[in-house]
Amino acid sequence: MSASKNQPASAFRAVCPLDCPDQCGLLLHKQDGKIVKVEGDPDHPVTRGYICNKVRNMTERIYDQNRLKYPLKRVGPKGAGQFSRISWEEAIDTITSHWKKLIATEGPESILPYSFYGNMGRLTAEGMDRRFWNRLGATRLERSICSSAGSVGYQYTMGGSFGMDPEDTVHSKLIIFWGINAASTNMHQVALAQKARKENGAKIVVIDVHKNQTGRLADWFIPILPGTDSALALGMMHILFAENLVDIDFLKKYTIGWEKLRDHVVQYDPTSVSNITGVPVNDIYRLARMYGSIEPAFIRIGNGPQHHDNGGMFVRTVSCLPAITGQWLVKGGGAIKGNSGWLAHNSARLQRTDLLKNKNTRVVNMNQLGDALLKLTPPVKSLYVYGSNPAVVAPSSNKVREGLAREDLFTVVHDLFLTETAKYADIVLPATSSFENTDFYTSYWHHYVQLQQPVIEPYGQSKSNVEVFRLLAAGMGFEDEAFVQSEAEMIADALDHPQNPYLEGINYDVLKERHFVKAKVKPLLSEKLPTPSGKIELYSERMQKDGYPPLPTYVPLPDDGGQFPFQFVPGPNHNFLNSTFSNNEKHIGMEREPRLFMNQVDAEKLGIKDGDFIRVWNHRGECELKAAVGDSVLPGVVVTQGLWADVAGSSPNYLVNSLTPDRIADMGGGAVFFSGRVAVEKCKPPKQRG
Repeated sequence: MSASKNQPASAFRAVCPLDCPDQCGLLLHKQDGKIVKVEGDPDHPVTRGYICNKVRNMTERIYDQNRLKYPLKRVGPKGAGQFSRISWEEAIDTITSHWKKLIATEGPESILPYSFYGNMGRLTAEGMDRRFWNRLGATRLERSICSSAGSVGYQYTMGGSFGMDPEDTVHSKLIIFWGINAASTNMHQVALAQKARKENGAKIVVIDVHKNQTGRLADWFIPILPGTDSALALGMMHILFAENLVDIDFLKKYTIGWEKLRDHVVQYDPTSVSNITGVPVNDIYRLARMYGSIEPAFIRIGNGPQHHDNGGMFVRTVSCLPAITGQWLVKGGGAIKGNSGWLAHNSARLQRTDLLKNKNTRVVNMNQLGDALLKLTPPVKSLYVYGSNPAVVAPSSNKVREGLAREDLFTVVHDLFLTETAKYADIVLPATSSFENTDFYTSYWHHYVQLQQPVIEPYGQSKSNVEVFRLLAAGMGFEDEAFVQSEAEMIADALDHPQNPYLEGINYDVLKERHFVKAKVKPLLSEKLPTPSGKIELYSERMQKDGYPPLPTYVPLPDDGGQFPFQFVPGPNHNFLNSTFSNNEKHIGMEREPRLFMNQVDAEKLGIKDGDFIRVWNHRGECELKAAVGDSVLPGVVVTQGLWADVAGSSPNYLVNSLTPDRIADMGGGAVFFSGRVAVEKCKPPKQRG
């Protein structure tokens, strides 16, 4: 399906490229060579034609007047956004010449890539780019900003990223959304839950620090203090064992360590757990009894609680619950943290890990970019950013921006827009949208592999990641066959993965014909789990060897500045995805303005009323938002939603990640965005200042 400006108006199948579990099937309607309408593909078995407003209005982003059309070089101070147009030839020559000099004088580790899944296409996010960085020998990036802590925690219990089939959740009779604003970040799981409620009388329970859109649709919303979710799960286990609401036959056959866990959770009595979590004792009993008596019961484990210092242990803990009540054997019972294990592709062949000669190449955790740019020895001398916008999304962003402002740091940014990060760049390269590329996609929620083929011509002089890294490889003089493979050949190699039998029968040709194909998934416990014991590990010797408690344990959050009275949670919003769409007028209009949600008791003490401008600050930075006063959060907690683009001028400052810590979570090198503390005070609106 090649794109042509002469094609008649028609609909083309496509894939939503956003870093979202739903990974919707789309239909793109074209006229005169342009996409004029984006709608859901009604034939997609999971997403069934329903899409969110973010994607429905994607044309506003693709054809935004501010989209980059050609390469640029900096002609003004770093951060000022002053550039002039150059050719692709000059851009590639400038970059590769600079890198050759750096490699000769400082070594290849002086160069640092920084990327994430701004586009979830596998070739785009982890294909030709990884081949290039491996061959170059650049400093390696630990890409752990999103879900890595929870993934490791879940792996300790279940062996890998394997959960239930979301399509089976229509059979669930109790659905717990735990720490996930699914209405904004996993809308089709909400649709399945609502179908279960309508057809099965299912009850929907939401546990979260903020009564957001998901909390408002629940049958029961349970507010909880940030970072205490593992204590609540342990309190539930205490009651389940004490009241014999457990499946002993299941525990004996499919788990190890259940007797040790039973004895261990005695200490997590409901009164103690209530004091930790802020959840009333009666509610803890009610929740545990519901979970122990209603089946099938399903838990959708969210990313929210794992963005704490104890986040990996939370997921390790809550993932034990379905085993205690034997839910995994009941259709519609179990849990989903992630499902990427079912669709695991041949990453070694895609990324060509064999090209990395120095296996001891240093590694930088992406959550600590600020420290890497300011303190690392030997120093980072060049930064290449793509698929991410660290000036907004990285924690401790004031530190990040200080690093980006270094005059001796040669920075290249490849993006669709002149982002906040790109304004610090020496060279800016225009990127294609996903609808201009060939790529394949694997969901981390449903079980379908999908193919994207070009639907429109590249915008202006924009190029895909695959194209740019081919050019960079040629400019560096790399002659390896890995850099001349076509996209079709790369996809074929990635899907050729005998170690994953669930991909059997899925290849490039099949995807080209059918567009999306479901993996041959088996019932989770029909064969041994990939844990050391082959069973669900309620007690984990591997954890003990790795320096963790072998049993699920509540670990309090560390002190983040006792002088700051509020726990601060900067959650996602409904119309952006991280910083994507935050600079597009249509999506800004739908989201309206950034707000800080706070409890009315706290607001009254500070003389703050709903709609007041407030300053939020700590030892890392500050920002200014409007107050949203009510009862959607517990006293002592404040919550924001969304990462907003820099506004013109210096006021107001919406940079919420200037407040967030860049510590590393307990597992997987994860981020701890939600473990910070702040102070709040009323301030004058910008128009009344100075």
